[in-house]
Amino acid sequence: MSYVIHGATGAQGAPVAATLAASGAPVTALTRNPGAAVAGTRVRAVDLDFADALADAYRGARGVFAHLPLGAPQDRLRHARNIVTALNTARPDRVVFSTSGGTPVEHADPAVTTVIDGLKDSGLSHAVIAPRLFLENLLLPPVVNGAREQGVLRYPLPARHPVSWVSHLDVADAAAALLHRPDITGLVEIGLHPAATGPELAEAFTAHLGHPVTYEALTPAAFGDLLTPLLGTDAAAGVAGLYDFLTTLPDNAITPDQSAQTLLGLNPRSPLRWLTDTLR
Repeated sequence: MSYVIHGATGAQGAPVAATLAASGAPVTALTRNPGAAVAGTRVRAVDLDFADALADAYRGARGVFAHLPLGAPQDRLRHARNIVTALNTARPDRVVFSTSGGTPVEHADPAVTTVIDGLKDSGLSHAVIAPRLFLENLLLPPVVNGAREQGVLRYPLPARHPVSWVSHLDVADAAAALLHRPDITGLVEIGLHPAATGPELAEAFTAHLGHPVTYEALTPAAFGDLLTPLLGTDAAAGVAGLYDFLTTLPDNAITPDQSAQTLLGLNPRSPLRWLTDTLR
């Protein structure tokens, strides 16, 4: 019986697969790329458009880590329904689903809520990881290059908007722990507490890069324009729309009582520690 990891060659799934494999656990790495290789795992090419193939991959699994890839809303909703159908068919021992960040769960998009509601209705042992914004977003070239070359960290949030930032590495730690902890069910929020503002992120970049870095708030539309060459028009517009919504909220902070700190005893990396570990 192995642990089945969605998107195991991607930003979210790869750290989960690596964490489990390093512990000696058997891991099946799901990917859309049949030629992919993931150290310490058995790779299986599966397309989210086919619920039967997903069910075959899940069948007999000790646990499944799932999340939804970026894409058009109709594609994400179809994938969500296929994941729920496959889970109900295969009945793995445990499921951990990540909302993949962005908004609080109560404002999640229909695809995310489809999986969450499907898990609740399934009767399967499960937990839902709810990160907010990923620190790895700050490594996007238009963001990190501005900090490195111009001393300006540009991001589409007001300067005093607190966010419970979190790394993919912290999500992996929580996912691996939750796959082994069927006693913890429901929602697990993950991210910094207290939440950090833009200028506080700039202070971490200053300390890491060794030169002054200030914070500059971009409009979501301007950020979308910067991302279009990287992500394409539709995906960049979706990101801009997300930040349009986030700027209407007073903050994007976790609830401490439902946090990984409280429920799992896991403290997320500080921005400076994350920079030290990831940005050379």
